[in-house]
Amino acid sequence: MTRHPDPALHDELSLGTDYETLAARFRPLFAQIADGAVDRENDRRLPREEIRLLTDAGFGAVRVPRAYGGSGASLPQLIELLTELAAADSNIPQALRGHFAYVEDRLNQHATVDQSAWFTRFVSGEIAGNAWTEIGEVKVGDVNTKVTRRGDDLVVNGTKFYSTGSIFADWLDVYAEHDGVPVIAIVRADQPGVTVHDDWDGFGQRTTGSGTTILEDARVDPDDITVFADRFRYQTAFYQLVHLATQAGLVAGAAREVAAHARARTRVFSHGSAGTWSEDPLVQQTVGVATAQGFAARAVAVRAAESAQDAYVARFACDPEAEERANQRAEIESAQGQIVLTSLSLEATSTVLNALSASAVSETKRLDRFWRNARAVSSHNPVIFKQRIVGDWAINGTPAPYVWAIGQRRTTAAAAR
Repeated sequence: MTRHPDPALHDELSLGTDYETLAARFRPLFAQIADGAVDRENDRRLPREEIRLLTDAGFGAVRVPRAYGGSGASLPQLIELLTELAAADSNIPQALRGHFAYVEDRLNQHATVDQSAWFTRFVSGEIAGNAWTEIGEVKVGDVNTKVTRRGDDLVVNGTKFYSTGSIFADWLDVYAEHDGVPVIAIVRADQPGVTVHDDWDGFGQRTTGSGTTILEDARVDPDDITVFADRFRYQTAFYQLVHLATQAGLVAGAAREVAAHARARTRVFSHGSAGTWSEDPLVQQTVGVATAQGFAARAVAVRAAESAQDAYVARFACDPEAEERANQRAEIESAQGQIVLTSLSLEATSTVLNALSASAVSETKRLDRFWRNARAVSSHNPVIFKQRIVGDWAINGTPAPYVWAIGQRRTTAAAAR
């Protein structure tokens, strides 16, 4: 049986709130964001204003405990909220993925070290971006970004790619090496030693602010360097949960937008099934299936987040065995969600276009963005490897890996050393 935290800690933890009340605060902003989504897509305009409106309204602090000025939302509630936002513009949840991951780490670190200073920053609207991945000649398991001493300062030097959301951020969550140890260095984004480029060239998720971050003697406070091994255990699951929310939102958004176009359409085919397009049962069926797929996708994403919430709560319950079980469930359940939603989101965002015939491919509508964005999101954390991991767990009980790396293959000689 899982032990629960001391009731005296409840105000210090994010155990959940009334979801409808929470969502009602942000739905007007979601609607405003949705209204400009096609124009941003056509112009490749980054959603700087939209993200600032959200953070000013407290969106970046929904997971911060109420005792520190946040909303105290549970992880399933955060994922459901991100699903609603993704239906409006799927780029924005992915742009905020690194921020919410850093918030999650601070929530977990609060079990042993006071994090109220960070909570205050989040409540005031400050956000973090992601700067982890390196490309080029780096070998699997290595990191070329280094923290070193320059006089009285510690500085960070390196180049990161896929640094999603960093262009909007006040802080950068940087994976680096310090004295031979993998660390996380939290760097102010507005200092002269930090340059962030919007050079992501993917055909989907074009306005996530992903791309290259260059760190040149960027200063970092010693208190803002933590050992990577101490980071919250369900981090890989958490990153995937945000992708699940994005995939679910894409399906719901596609169904909703196609329904609106079908409602407004006046032209019909002579061999159709009704005198008006909106009354055609085959059109209704197509949109109905996509709408149901959106409902199912949202349910999968929210359900997959429950074990991660259990892992967070177990962090404060002084029950290492329960915490380990919850962390392992979080990995497996997020992977299962990924396997299902990858195929579902791609199928749904394509098939729903049958409800509009050739007008669905009009560039003025940009309905292709739903499939393109679903394809881009589904390309991260390769699903083929997650399928194998889940199969190995189901057959052999093999635990899922908590953290993995990407890079050039090591030679046998190098591996032996």
